[in-house]
Amino acid sequence: MRVFVTGATGFIGSAVARELILAGHQVLALARSDAAVKSLAAAGARVHRGSLEDLESLRSGATAADGVIHTAFIHDFSNYGPAAEADRRAIETLGGALAGSDRPLIVTSGTLLAQRQGSLATEEDAPNPSFPRKSEEAALALAARGVRASVLRLPPSVHGTGDHGFVPRLISIAQEKGVSAFIGDGLNRWPAVHRLDAAHLYRLVLEKSSVGARYHGVADEGIPTREIAEVVGRHLNVPVVSKSREEAADHFGWIALFFAMDGPASSAQTQDRLGWRPVQRGLIADLNKEHYFEHAADAVPLHG
Repeated sequence: MRVFVTGATGFIGSAVARELILAGHQVLALARSDAAVKSLAAAGARVHRGSLEDLESLRSGATAADGVIHTAFIHDFSNYGPAAEADRRAIETLGGALAGSDRPLIVTSGTLLAQRQGSLATEEDAPNPSFPRKSEEAALALAARGVRASVLRLPPSVHGTGDHGFVPRLISIAQEKGVSAFIGDGLNRWPAVHRLDAAHLYRLVLEKSSVGARYHGVADEGIPTREIAEVVGRHLNVPVVSKSREEAADHFGWIALFFAMDGPASSAQTQDRLGWRPVQRGLIADLNKEHYFEHAADAVPLHG
């Protein structure tokens, strides 16, 4: 199958592209820079020049493919509304190119977007309508029109070598502040998955998905944030402290909103339907590997 992959040079998308190629699929990868072209070609992918804002490039890429995996997102949290709107337009464009066929479209979302908070979120939970990112709504609207669109929700921590997301940002903050902090009692929970397990799930969804289905790429259902802070503190040899919700915004910056959430999530239905089984090490075991701390000062602040 020829698969058009957006975000194929990213932390998750690059693992997805490799998973597909190793399984015998052909990857047509969206690239917006010369550096991306070089990286993708070296990985064995065919390159399609364009960007999320270039809707014609998305349309032509999807038209030339047997299926689409959409992992790209503009992670600019200081301009989240426009980033979310660009994502919605991109999904509608990709879906429009697939209309009238049985070619699959897999759209990426997040478990924290599930409407239920504080209890175990499942694939049946609808997305929170107040959240500005409308990836799921756009995908399900396409499904209602007959497009074979489905949603793959990822947890807030997709971890592994090369991670530059939430956990590296927490490590960077601990270095800057001289303490590793959690919020309140630190019992609020974060789900997690290793990037290689997530990549394998993308392939299974591509090959087996149902129209309008939601899937959860979750291995660790919910790790207390205090436990994450304790591992960080131990590796950096800094105190582990609690911050009140009032203190959290000043200490953590934009990430405080997410780090305060209690968002455990289950993938039981996904595992039953697709036969997916996470086999990589969990987040805490991964954090105990030195790669998370070798270049901690280089963590990308995700445009926060």
